[in-house]
Amino acid sequence: MATPLVVSEVFKSFIMHLRDGICLPVVADVSFSVASGECVVLGGPSGIGKSSLLKMIYGNYAVDNGQILVTHNGKIVDLATADPRTVLEVRRQTMGYVSQFLRTVPRVPALDVVAEPLLARGVAPADAREKAAGLLAQLNLPKELWQLPPATFSGGEQQRVNIARGFITDHALLLLDEPTASLDAKNRAVVVDMIEQKKQAGVALLGIFHDEEVREAVGSRILDVSQFSPRKAAA
Repeated sequence: MATPLVVSEVFKSFIMHLRDGICLPVVADVSFSVASGECVVLGGPSGIGKSSLLKMIYGNYAVDNGQILVTHNGKIVDLATADPRTVLEVRRQTMGYVSQFLRTVPRVPALDVVAEPLLARGVAPADAREKAAGLLAQLNLPKELWQLPPATFSGGEQQRVNIARGFITDHALLLLDEPTASLDAKNRAVVVDMIEQKKQAGVALLGIFHDEEVREAVGSRILDVSQFSPRKAAA
């Protein structure tokens, strides 16, 4: 079984410049891997570093030490040391990310927001929009909203656009940061099915799910991030 993601001996801290340069440790000696076809759930209490860990893997946060190894175009790339251009290429071709919040260009219709990751990979606009429409329909977003900018939508509607955008590609690795947080039970069930489809397709998924029912439904195993807490180590 392929292993698209290996995290090895990662340390992360924040320097609080407005607090006299205080160093705030976040995680220490983080080591784990995610195999193709499994969904690893990051567990542990709020504030333990789960979202920070996802952001480090995606390249939004730098790491102090360690390696974040991703299989990209048949080669191993260390995202902890990769240049920005390489990080962007990995995001485009190999690693997707569904955050808690939808960030889009104003006035762009929801259909085009969802289709954009495919357009960036050279897919024909008609084909990209057709796939985007299928996902929006699957997620029960009313068709009359598809040509409107998501900034006008409710939180749950925006999150469905966010999920469709994140799931539209065939990335080998997908990061999920509380994707079902704003959804009702009906649409949570849809997302659970979508995650299962990704697992069956051999995608490696790493996610945070505060909904216990969703966590148990999608998780292949739970990784307790508390074990990487510097505060625990100090105690």
